[in-house]
Amino acid sequence: MAQLFVVHPQNPQARLLKQAGALLADGGLVAVPTDSSYAVLARLDDKAAADALRRLRGLDERHHLTLLCRDLAEIGHFAKVDNQQYRLLKLATPGPWTFILEATREVPRRVSHPSRKTIGIRVPSHPVARDLIEFAGSPLMSTTLVPEGEEDPLNDAQEIMDRYSGQLAAVVDGGACPLRPTTVIDLTGSVPEVLRLGAGDPSTLGLD
Repeated sequence: MAQLFVVHPQNPQARLLKQAGALLADGGLVAVPTDSSYAVLARLDDKAAADALRRLRGLDERHHLTLLCRDLAEIGHFAKVDNQQYRLLKLATPGPWTFILEATREVPRRVSHPSRKTIGIRVPSHPVARDLIEFAGSPLMSTTLVPEGEEDPLNDAQEIMDRYSGQLAAVVDGGACPLRPTTVIDLTGSVPEVLRLGAGDPSTLGLD
């Protein structure tokens, strides 16, 4: 049975997020609000948690999991970033964007794309997600909480509890958040490629 932590969306209670972080440290999956929609998080160094994330969503190993990072410096530790990519990332983060980048050796093979060796990276702006990453002390694996066979992400903490209580260690209720997923941009080619149009407007980054 998942635990439910009700927190203030702008000033989440540290005591409750530390409890959620402890459940992550124990290998649990935790659903949290972000600046795009609710997502499910797990520790990067936990193989069983990565497998559980994919099972919960019905995803195979070719689907990119995303690393939620605290800042640009942390991105550079887990993804290879050149000067042009860095300028784009600096303009876009934090915010509702996911960038596909070449993974460094710090990213476990089971997390990166099996053939391309790439990883999704983002820096969320939602206080709940950002504070939870801080308490974890390292990037967290994530995937948007879209039920298997459906198209829209979930946006209500109680519905998430009702549907996934047996698969999650906790749900952090920070109220409703946007129902649009992140905009996904592939930065591994010669020019940035928008793979999915979501909450982030590519024109603000100078992209068509």
